[in-house]
Amino acid sequence: MANEWVGGRRPVVEALRSARGVGELRVADDVRPGGVAEILTLARARGIPVRAVPRAALDRLPVTHHQGVAARLEAAPEADVAGILARAAGLGQDPFLLLLDGVQDPHNLGSLLRTAACAGVHGVVLPRRRAAGVTEAVVRASAGAALTVPTAQVANIGQCALGLKKQGVWIVGADPAAPTEYTGARLDGPVALVLGSEGRGLGRLVRERCDLLVRIPVVGAVHSLNVAVAGALILYEILRQRRTVSTGARG
Repeated sequence: MANEWVGGRRPVVEALRSARGVGELRVADDVRPGGVAEILTLARARGIPVRAVPRAALDRLPVTHHQGVAARLEAAPEADVAGILARAAGLGQDPFLLLLDGVQDPHNLGSLLRTAACAGVHGVVLPRRRAAGVTEAVVRASAGAALTVPTAQVANIGQCALGLKKQGVWIVGADPAAPTEYTGARLDGPVALVLGSEGRGLGRLVRERCDLLVRIPVVGAVHSLNVAVAGALILYEILRQRRTVSTGARG
């Protein structure tokens, strides 16, 4: 997102807290100051200019449900996989990545990015084509968290997975037909979770690149979970195992 707008109070707060540059903040002139006090404090602390404008001016911006406030995002340095691995190394941690093989719904992507940010994922990798990108709708669906996690785009998720394998990262794919349940797999250490698209799941070539396939048990008439929910369950199982190892609790 280069020089794009994000609207809504929570997404704007997250934008101001993130490392992304915010070039300008616009606030509707009929908004009660108390309702945007946190936003104004953050903007002043970062020296970001604030403009009071008629609400109709915000209505004309390319945002949805702005709640009386919008922020213009400056261009961000494009993340890459090497940078994500370097980030993990700089923190003294094993790499923890999320690879998305063709997730197309902006709400699913936004939810996954928020979960990734909360679970301590070092970076998310998306394909450049045939998948949702980080748009204003995705930022809003993530409540702004999409701006806080490095996101890289690659030409081919399968090739990316192969490159990560060569650097010692364990590639774990989510597949409803896998024989191993996710809670029964060893998921600590350098790991990248791969999730497939909403319709077809993992592509064949991506599946073949995986070191391990895991499934989430499903009981009842519905036979599969939404990709964002499935991703949240497995990401937090990875986090649980990483925390167990870091505290020395694993036997």
